[in-house]
Amino acid sequence: MKIIIIGAGQVGGTLAENLAHEANDITVIDSDTKRLRELQDHLDIRTIHGHGSHPNILQMAGAEDADMLIAVASSDEVNMAACQVAYTLFKTPTKISRVRATPYLEKKELFDNKAFPIDVLISPEQVVTKHITRLLEYPGALQALDFARGKARLVAIRASEGAPLIGHELSYLRMHMPNIDTRVAAIFRKGRPIIPSGDTIIQLGDEVFFIAATDHIRAVMSELQPLENPYKRIIIAGGGNIGYRLAEQLERRYQVKIIETNHERCVELSEALNKTIVLQGNAAGKDMLVEENIEETDVFIAVTNDDEANIMASMLAKRIGARKVITLISNPDYVDLIQGGEIDIAVSPQQTTIGSLLTHIRKGDVVNVHSLRRGAAEAIEAIAHGDERSSKVVGKRLDEIALPSGTTIGAIVREREVLIAHDHLRIEPDDHVILFLVDKRKVRDVEKLFQVGFTFF
Repeated sequence: MKIIIIGAGQVGGTLAENLAHEANDITVIDSDTKRLRELQDHLDIRTIHGHGSHPNILQMAGAEDADMLIAVASSDEVNMAACQVAYTLFKTPTKISRVRATPYLEKKELFDNKAFPIDVLISPEQVVTKHITRLLEYPGALQALDFARGKARLVAIRASEGAPLIGHELSYLRMHMPNIDTRVAAIFRKGRPIIPSGDTIIQLGDEVFFIAATDHIRAVMSELQPLENPYKRIIIAGGGNIGYRLAEQLERRYQVKIIETNHERCVELSEALNKTIVLQGNAAGKDMLVEENIEETDVFIAVTNDDEANIMASMLAKRIGARKVITLISNPDYVDLIQGGEIDIAVSPQQTTIGSLLTHIRKGDVVNVHSLRRGAAEAIEAIAHGDERSSKVVGKRLDEIALPSGTTIGAIVREREVLIAHDHLRIEPDDHVILFLVDKRKVRDVEKLFQVGFTFF
């Protein structure tokens, strides 16, 4: 596929890396020559220096025969204008744009062919808010991902001291929980993937990815980690777009406080939020945290626009007594360094956004893509189409499907029923098949299995 990416920042660069490794024809446009040179030094892509919304630059990039334009520059206005130019002058079939500003997002009528012709709108703030909200539903989870409109979930959890399954084979899980069906899709042990089988023994510290019907998630978690009490008290550091969205979502279910340094923003937040307590101050200040009884706080969530401030505030909150800390970190180099120590969960806005973008880029009828383990692995929800003659999967038992190495089928969602993957199960037309790839370089091979009458999103 021929794809033009506008913006060579963290999201644009990471997306180019993902797509270039899958044999796509990628062109990246940016006004930062240094950043373009960095990308070209280690990726097989084309780069163009210039403004991505200018017609002559888009023409140089080959917009007249591009399959897709992805606008992820730092400016909403540049992204929106680029989609308009690509539609009007070059008839580019699919246009994806990142838009951050809430005033734009609140006016859905702006985004159609009569105004700004954007086919897919990506809001990082909305994606990150949803990601953190799901984590709060399952205390102890490292990731919690929705499939088939919430009927099934894939959860990552670290096997902890006192968990019933530690030291036992996975087959023990079925004997211990005969009425609950689940599938362990992958295990990461000391950073390396293991494709599990019934005789795989769970060890302390294993990062376990399992899939189950949403109603069964907590029961399965209890086998891998002593169940934590539900969260009640939450402190959010940072009253920007993400902080506000989080507070708005959480204040209905939790006791929420939000700490913001700017007085004018505090006034705005207090007027816009109903139950949230808005505090002006520095969340990285010990006196402030002690005064707000941080030792009684279940979750401290740092979502300012400063990585270092988020890290320092989170570490301080944890040391003083916060039960759990979740930290937003934009620099991907920091994520692996800090997660799992004093900071329980590091959230990368780039990786959460990449998953949303990939959903609309994958070939075949792919309706969900989640980037896992900082982009190393991937979970895909694909719809099986065709019949036994035209499809490589329809009508076949799961053990008859030639899956690429490192790929497992976790579950099938058939209408309203979640069917956990077992060898004897046959795939039927319109089944939603949830796959886990420990090696995302195999994505193209997986796509080919589901490419009967494929369409681009």
